Amino acid sequence: MRQTQGNVALMFAIALPILMMITLGAVDLHQASKVKAELQDALDAAALAAARSVYSDNVNINRVGMAALKANMPRYFQAGSDDTATFVLANNRVTGEARVNVKVLVANIFLPPYGKLLDDYLPVGSRSEVLRASRNVEVAMALDITGSMDNCTRNCPPTSKLQDLQAAAKDLIDIVVQDQQTPFYSKVALVPYAAGVNVGSLAAQARGPLDSTTRSVTAATWVSGTVRTISNISRASPTTITSNGHGFVTGDRVVLWNVQDIPALNGVPYEVARISNNQFQLRTLSASNAASSYQGSSTSTSKSAYVAKCVRSDCGLTITAAGHGLSVNDHVRLTSMGGLAQLNEAGFRVASVSGSQLVLNSTRSLGLAQTSKGGVSYSGGGQLMNGRDGAEWRVFSTADGYINVLPSSTCVSERVGVERYTEARPSTAYVGRSYLGSDNACPSAAITPLTASATTLKAKIDQLRKSGSTAGQIGIGWAWYMLSPNFASLFDGAGKPGEYAPSETLKVAILMTDGEFNTPFRDGVIALDAGSGSGALNTHINLNSSNGDPFIQSVELCRAMQARGVVVYTVGFDLGSDTGKPNVVDSALDVMRQCATSEQTHFFEANSGADLKEAFRAIGRDITRLRIAR
Repeated sequence: MRQTQGNVALMFAIALPILMMITLGAVDLHQASKVKAELQDALDAAALAAARSVYSDNVNINRVGMAALKANMPRYFQAGSDDTATFVLANNRVTGEARVNVKVLVANIFLPPYGKLLDDYLPVGSRSEVLRASRNVEVAMALDITGSMDNCTRNCPPTSKLQDLQAAAKDLIDIVVQDQQTPFYSKVALVPYAAGVNVGSLAAQARGPLDSTTRSVTAATWVSGTVRTISNISRASPTTITSNGHGFVTGDRVVLWNVQDIPALNGVPYEVARISNNQFQLRTLSASNAASSYQGSSTSTSKSAYVAKCVRSDCGLTITAAGHGLSVNDHVRLTSMGGLAQLNEAGFRVASVSGSQLVLNSTRSLGLAQTSKGGVSYSGGGQLMNGRDGAEWRVFSTADGYINVLPSSTCVSERVGVERYTEARPSTAYVGRSYLGSDNACPSAAITPLTASATTLKAKIDQLRKSGSTAGQIGIGWAWYMLSPNFASLFDGAGKPGEYAPSETLKVAILMTDGEFNTPFRDGVIALDAGSGSGALNTHINLNSSNGDPFIQSVELCRAMQARGVVVYTVGFDLGSDTGKPNVVDSALDVMRQCATSEQTHFFEANSGADLKEAFRAIGRDITRLRIAR
């Protein structure tokens, strides 16, 4: 019996170290298993962080992944350790691989040399793959380049507001436009706006072709006798004209032209009150045809002006043009008039129509203030052009009572009618035309369709120049149009926006302004109810705007584009804190707040150039996050 017990004890003594190694080694294996699970969780999180980053190169993908991995496993991946990890991006998939060395503590301490046989560390590895959820991104930036963006005259900061905007916009492009454009693209379009939006070579498709039809003039009568040169217009009242040897008698009806210092005198019928051979006074004609003293400007003329006796008592111009197609109160423009060169390029209102014969009223025609001497007899030629909205030249009655002529431009204004707040195709409803004066001209910078070329975009941004008043509603409309598949027919190749498919393409409009929206239109001309700072009154038509208040127009357009899934960010630059009347949209700040997809997260106030740059960078980062998080 004692022999048997001894054998058992001997066998137990021999087996004990092995049993202890297995038992205590299991503790290390369990620890390694725990670390492996921890590593897998940390690696999954790190790969996801790398996939959600803005980067598409392996250097930055690896940097982001490693930072996240170290944050989740602070005991590992320290300097000098043998722990390793890599993160790579391929085929839109981030792959993370990591290995850590788990210290063999229990077996190494209690069971030497068995711990040494198993080494001091157990290697633990893991792998994680994350499909980078992504989609195409299309961004349209409506950028305010009005005169107020560079209006500093004293104590100016190192950079102008326009330069701050240029830097901010280029920062956003660096964030949003990726070098890698497959399998998903990232494109940006630019919509600079001031008194309108310049659509360049796309104008005919967007606002329709212009009417250049002319009718030949075959006869014309206006003045008679001899054209006299005016040497002086007195500062006294009633107005006294000095014109040596004028030959007029009291009661003659006369008309003046090329009076540049006092344009209100041009084209208006006056009655003469003769003073001497060299001087006469002007008397206006009342409705009863009685004469009264002219209470005009007291500024004397500084350039040669001209006067002649009228053929008609109302000084109307009678012309003959077969098939003219005009009606009373239409406006027209004359060109190439032989003999009556002073009428060329000037605008007139149709006073009466009788078959092919028209009487044109030249009262206060601004065109007669910038013309040549001309003669008294028509000698042939001449073309009559209608001045309606849609013609090459717009002739209209101005807000301050003149008749003016403005050229067409490649700028566009608001769309009117039932499609004014829609994205209907241009072929269905043209956008508005734009006739602007030289004091508030069409901006030189045209739109840039969607492109993935950061170089092109930055070059276009560098070319932006300040220009005129603020038609923010037009800029907002075109930010939408640049993203709308209904406008795709305007653009070539990469400039065509994709279809509305939120899971495939993220569409974003960024709206930026530094001032009040003061420039609505009527029939292609800045309207009577435009705000201050929108150009001279003689470039405004004497009718109120078709679509009403620009602030209301802007909010309606924003609501419409958001309903189509467009994400809208807004930036108010140096707008102050005045929001106008409560519960009324009557300031640019109100518009920026209401246009944003969310006022809390998509509206930015920037009171300095640094603020503006940070706002654009924040928008760029958020667009990138939205792009990869569906």
